[in-house]
This record gives sequence, structure tokens and C-alpha cells, in this order.
Amino acid sequence: MSIATLAEVLQPALKHGYAVAGLVTLGWEDMRAYVAAAEAEGAPVILQAGPSCRAHTPLPVLGKMFRYLAENASVPVVAHLDHGYTFEDCRQALDSGFTSLMFDGSRKQLSQNIAETAAIAEMAHKAGISCEGEIGFVGYSGGENSAGTDPDEAARFARETGVDAMAISVGNVHLQQDREGGLDEQRIRAIEALTSVPLVIHGGSGVPVAQRSALATGSSICKFNIGTELRMAFGAALREAVNRDPECFDRVAILRQTHEPVMAAARTVIRAFGAPARKA
Repeated sequence: MSIATLAEVLQPALKHGYAVAGLVTLGWEDMRAYVAAAEAEGAPVILQAGPSCRAHTPLPVLGKMFRYLAENASVPVVAHLDHGYTFEDCRQALDSGFTSLMFDGSRKQLSQNIAETAAIAEMAHKAGISCEGEIGFVGYSGGENSAGTDPDEAARFARETGVDAMAISVGNVHLQQDREGGLDEQRIRAIEALTSVPLVIHGGSGVPVAQRSALATGSSICKFNIGTELRMAFGAALREAVNRDPECFDRVAILRQTHEPVMAAARTVIRAFGAPARKA
């Protein structure tokens, strides 16, 4: 059984200088491809169920899917709730077998964010699982603007919440379809100078691959969330499959053709983070 908590995969990453991919899932086809990619690379992987995934598939179902894949994998697999907005979201994920809860209180006032995140971290730790929180606000491409993480507030947040990982806003943006952006490395260095908590980058698809690799092996950033670029790979593979045979109507036959392209794209993502390959 290879089910793991977030802390169990991020602490070795912090110690040995690499990062773990937090891959945003939308359904069986992509999560299965992500685990296959992690196994091919001999690296741990974090399967993430965000709000759009949960709107499509109930948390209890997702928990069983994640755990089935993890328990049959040859590498550590984390079942992670991404952007849980309420205590109930997190409680339901815990009850559904998730091994990591990301509570997003980043739109709240600092004191409220700390208090609510601390309560969820306490609940998670009592159950033997992990908690990720967010300080600062990571905006959305074409939507809400970001608010950069203040290093002193980050230090307070880490100290008072007891989170196992801390998502920060340092120039990253959700849902970017290009990699022309770049992270504010000066702000990252200021944050990591004040805390020893593993750091997380949401919106990793918008970060140039060279910078991802450099920060994965040379900073306290131990987790990059990657969603958009893999959804783009899935969409391209699906479109190609449908266009290849317009008369094919069997969705299983069509979706099967997305596996290899999505697995290949995920392998490229995972490889860039520098995790040492595990022996089978």
C-alpha cells in the first residue's frame, strides 16, 4: 500500500532538495495517467481534487478512487483536497479517506485565516493526516488579482497554524495557459528565511520550466500544483481522438486514447522537479 500523507512526501523533498508534483485531477482518466507517470518516473505524486472536480464527482467517490490508485501503486500517492473553503469541506474529505487537506482561507483577514486554518490543521493531525494552508492570495488569469505574501505574515501563519505546507503568492497565478510569467525569487527567499515549513506554488503551469526546476532543487518550495497544462494535454488528445474517427461513439474507446499523451505530459512535469527515482 502506497497511500501517503502530504508531510510524508514533502519532508523528504525539503531535506533532499526536490519538489513533488501536485497534479489537479478532473476524472478517472487523468488521475490514472498521473499515477502511471509517477510510477514510470519512480517519484511520489499528489492527486488533487479541487472545486471543479468536486462539483463533478462527490468527495466520497473521489476518496475511493484516489485510495484505490494509491493502494495499488509502487510509489507514494497522496490523496489531497485542494482549495477546501469550509470546515465542512475538509471534514468530508477526511471522512472520505483523503490524507491531506488544503484549507484556503486566503480571502479572509489574516487573524481569521490563521484561526480557521489552525482548527483544520488540528483536526487533520488528530486523524493522522496533513494540512496545507495559504497565506497571501494567488489570483486567477482573467479574474481576481493576486495579493503577494508578506514574509512576516507568512512566519506568523506558519507558527500559529501548525500547517505541514504553506502555499504562497509570489507572482504565481491560477489557470495561466502560457509560461511567460516568473516567480519573485527575492520574496521567496525572504519567506523561507523566516520559516522552515515546506512551501507550495499554486498556478505552477504559468511558471517557466527552468525556474520550476531551479526552485525545486534550490529552495524550500517542495510542491508545485500543475493543472492547466495537463488539462490542455488531455483536451488536445481527446480532440485528436474524436477527429481521428468521427463515427466512433464509444466513449471508453475515445477516452482510452488520452492515456498515453496525458501520461507523457505528466512524466515531463514530474521529471523537472528532480525527485530521485525509487527502485521498484
